[in-house]
Amino acid sequence: MKDALKPIMKLGYALTQGRKIPKVPKDADVILWKDFIAGGRKFAGDPRVSREANAPAVILYSGGTTGITKGILLSNLNFNALAAQIIATNPIWNLGDKMLAIMPMFHGFGLGVSIHSMLANGGCCILVPRFTPQTYADLLRKHKPNFIAGVPTLYEALLRIPNLEDLDLSCLKGVFSGGDSLPPELKKRFDKFLKDHGAKIEVREGYGTTECVTASCLTPLTKAKEGSIGIPFPDTYYKIVKVGTEEEVPYGEEGEICLAGPTVMLEYVKHPQETAQTRRVHADGMTWIHTGDLGVMDEEGYIYFRQRIKRMIVTSGYNVYPSQIENILDAHEAVHMSCVIGVKDPYKMQKVKAFVVLKPGFEPSDTTRDMLMDYCRKHIAKYAMPYDIEFREDLPKTLVGKVAYRVLEEEMEKGAAKPVTA
Repeated sequence: MKDALKPIMKLGYALTQGRKIPKVPKDADVILWKDFIAGGRKFAGDPRVSREANAPAVILYSGGTTGITKGILLSNLNFNALAAQIIATNPIWNLGDKMLAIMPMFHGFGLGVSIHSMLANGGCCILVPRFTPQTYADLLRKHKPNFIAGVPTLYEALLRIPNLEDLDLSCLKGVFSGGDSLPPELKKRFDKFLKDHGAKIEVREGYGTTECVTASCLTPLTKAKEGSIGIPFPDTYYKIVKVGTEEEVPYGEEGEICLAGPTVMLEYVKHPQETAQTRRVHADGMTWIHTGDLGVMDEEGYIYFRQRIKRMIVTSGYNVYPSQIENILDAHEAVHMSCVIGVKDPYKMQKVKAFVVLKPGFEPSDTTRDMLMDYCRKHIAKYAMPYDIEFREDLPKTLVGKVAYRVLEEEMEKGAAKPVTA
């Protein structure tokens, strides 16, 4: 890292973070970046190297929020097809456009969209080695990127930063949200933030899985529908099937989201059984990814994400989808963000519990809890009502910024909850 820093910064880095990094052994089979760049400048031959489309290129690891983490083997074609799809769905793109690449490089969203798709199409990546909301805002102000992409928690964080009145976002051509559900209330608030700061666009929600590198569906420029994750990318097909089958359901009916196209993974590394369960050839002869997500398709081909199939609370025989409860809670003026989980119960099998981070100006207290419970009673069916609302200063996150609801589930199982109460 120090090779890219100015002299004073280089010295500061060497005395702080740099001291923690082990020195590279002299016999290590590596090329230092500065030597690599210097060698490239002297190179006079043909830089092209032959590659097969379906040859393995990258192993990405699933985020670990839906079970055991597995290595997902992706091909050259997977990444290059994605790069073509990104441009096809964004005709506003011009050579040299800049992407503020906040998502981690080890994640499909970061590597596939923010880096590879930009570089493959003649764009510029502004890499962010360490994220804080304030530094991100500073980078927006300094570099004036044309595109930004991130998970919903990124946009929540930006809304909480004070003193951004002078931030000019008229440079933005595209703002993309993915990796997790974008609550409708958050979208409305961030769209207003964009408008108030000179942007002429709104957040476009997308959807994807690492099994297809990353995004495979995006809200089009011309028409958005509230709650929808958009329409499939070019050359990508979606269908909704009855859970546990390959039987397609009618428009408007809920089922498992399946997708097919040129970005479908090769396999889960050393997990043939899981590969066979997820990557299936249907009767139509096409290879489909069974995403494990519930969704709906309307008659215009717009997709609506509902919930992870595995993330469902069954209470007294009723199916309760946490994201629906979270969307209701997030719409309350006192709630910054929420997470809903199922807690084991000997009578109901599971009961619903909500964790809430309050907005500034609202204090965690019995009065606030009673206010939110009264609000829930007006908007949530009796069987789906939270039995408790626990206040937190923050919610645990995965490495890619999703709310780590499994951490909260494990805390409840171990009785290690850490409430913030008055």
